[in-house]
Amino acid sequence: MPLDHKDQINLMKDILTNQQSDCCGSVSECEQLERLIKSLMISNNIHDNVKPVLEEIYSYSQNGKYSSDLDEHITAHQERLSQWVEDIGDIT
Repeated sequence: MPLDHKDQINLMKDILTNQQSDCCGSVSECEQLERLIKSLMISNNIHDNVKPVLEEIYSYSQNGKYSSDLDEHITAHQERLSQWVEDIGDIT
C-alpha cells in the first residue's frame, strides 16, 4: 500500500528528527529521504512554497549520502535540521 503525502511528510519528519536528536544517521536514511522528496515534489498535494524546503533537504541528503563522515555532516547541519523539522511540521 503506497503512502499518501501526509504519511510521506511524517516519515521524512521522523528521519530528520532522529538524525537531529541522535547526531547520526545512515546512508539508507539519506536515500529514503531522497525517494520521499522525489515523490512529494511531483505531488499535487504539496504547495509550491514548500518545494524550496524539500530541495534543501534533498541537497542535504545527497551530500550526506556521499560524505566521508555522515555523522559529522549531520552534526554540521543541526540548526538546519531543527528548522526543517519545524517547517515540515507546519505542512502537515
